[in-house]
Amino acid sequence: MLQSDKYEYFWIFLLIVVFLPAIIFWISELVVPTSKGSEKSTSYESGIEPLGEACIQFQIRYYMFALVFVIFDVETVFLYPWAMSFYDFGILPFIEALIFILILIVGLVYAWRKGALEWS
Repeated sequence: MLQSDKYEYFWIFLLIVVFLPAIIFWISELVVPTSKGSEKSTSYESGIEPLGEACIQFQIRYYMFALVFVIFDVETVFLYPWAMSFYDFGILPFIEALIFILILIVGLVYAWRKGALEWS
């Protein structure tokens, strides 16, 4: 097998990944009707006239709640490959996974005590 044959599917896939979104955006530019006017630049709130500014400041607790969720959600994804290969590993990876879970629990308790999980 030649070296170039080995990457043939890779280059085909790369071309598809690069050009397909560009072609889709180009087609959407051709198909979508464009109309410019004063109503086009206003914010839309279910047919009701908007009140106040479009940019409002949210409280930091919403961001903290979302950040804690994302951190723990991503960290639990790391446990999935370990769980799929649990019987192939020995005792040392099991202990490492327990330490990892313990670190997650300590982080959760810390976030709980700091009030990052309080919604109201």
